Amino acid sequence: MSKIESIKEGFNIPSGLSLAAGVIILLGAITSWIWHMTFFPQMGWMMGAPWFTAMMTGTSIIGSVSGAMVILGAIMMSQKPHESHKWGVIVLIFSLLSFFGMGGFLIGAVLGIIGGTLALAKR
Repeated sequence: MSKIESIKEGFNIPSGLSLAAGVIILLGAITSWIWHMTFFPQMGWMMGAPWFTAMMTGTSIIGSVSGAMVILGAIMMSQKPHESHKWGVIVLIFSLLSFFGMGGFLIGAVLGIIGGTLALAKR
């Protein structure tokens, strides 16, 4: 039995990748929201459509919720390793959903997909 397989509690590779993914997704959503609200608050007026600001806010909210759920899934994977399949599914779903909220600079979503898949494949 390898050292990685002998760890019963604590962060392992799937939960560590998922935690990194959740943090990156959350930082991406916050950065996107700050960027659009600071530098482009008049874009809706300039484009002639108020939906632009609503769209940017909506994608930031999707990214924030996705990042928070991926972080929660990573923490629960490490705290309750016997339920890692359930939390792996949650990490996988919210990592895919984060693509609608910029996906944590794309790397966050990819890391979350890898972490969720590894949690599902772990026996």
